[in-house]
Amino acid sequence: MAKSHEETADPSIYVPSQDEDMLKKQKKKEWKETLVGYAIISPWLLGFFLLILGPILASLYLSFTDYDLLSTPNWVGFDNYINILTSDPRFVQSLTVTLIFVFISTPLKLIFALGLAMLFNTGRKATGFFTTIYYIPSIIGGSVAIAVVWRQLFGRNGAINDILNSLGLSGLNWIGNPDTALSVLIILIVWQFGSPMIIFLAGLRQIPGELYEAASVDGANKVQTFIKITLPMLTPVIFFNLIMQTIGGFMIFTQAYLITQGGPMDSTLFYALYLYEMAFEYLRMGYASALAWILLVIIALITIIIFKTSSKWVFYESEGGR
Repeated sequence: MAKSHEETADPSIYVPSQDEDMLKKQKKKEWKETLVGYAIISPWLLGFFLLILGPILASLYLSFTDYDLLSTPNWVGFDNYINILTSDPRFVQSLTVTLIFVFISTPLKLIFALGLAMLFNTGRKATGFFTTIYYIPSIIGGSVAIAVVWRQLFGRNGAINDILNSLGLSGLNWIGNPDTALSVLIILIVWQFGSPMIIFLAGLRQIPGELYEAASVDGANKVQTFIKITLPMLTPVIFFNLIMQTIGGFMIFTQAYLITQGGPMDSTLFYALYLYEMAFEYLRMGYASALAWILLVIIALITIIIFKTSSKWVFYESEGGR
């Protein structure tokens, strides 16, 4: 009588089952798909490690050194940080100017952006065209050309003073006066309200129309509707714009560098401009790296404060309240 396969098979030889074969093929397929995915994103990964993470780690190391771009970095420990925080009046001045700029320009920009977004949300004809027109300053506002034009507009013989003179008012030395130079840059940044305006407009269009209909039935006027419905429903969008515009305000450089060069009397010495001077004019790259990391900490702290306070005023519909 012939023996069965199980009886004749050598027990020392392992024969994989069909399920195990399928599992191995599935894992092999998943591994190939993973490799393909990494191959697709490899240009981004390469750029991230070489152009972002690498310079970040290098600047962290340099912040603890005395480095002039020409010689070997000399390790000095926390000396750069100590000197910045205890014996650098220009650091205090640049931080003060930047904070004043951020705390004035950011609310003004958001107010103008929200006002125009509400105007364009009425559904009238040609609103798309005008939305595009008002968005253009956000695209070109940070360019060198606009900075040069702005400098000419607010110069001693610029168009702004010509308009004032035609109205019988005396012109001002807008850029050369420490009391008005910062205002010129604030106006320029507020003029670039197109980006938050588009975001506000998208948020307004997500508010259910039934809420306004119910408010109208209850006899609410436009001011009451804005305070009770529009603002609460827009708070997540306001929160996002506030974070983004605050961070962007701390990084202003081009406008100050080209229009005022930090003057007069350091009245427009923004933090990024001072950092640039230390790094590329005085060749104190280690000191500038320390300034950069201090700025990172300051932005992080302000962002954390905004996040922590958001629970008091940001309304999320899914949570059913504040």
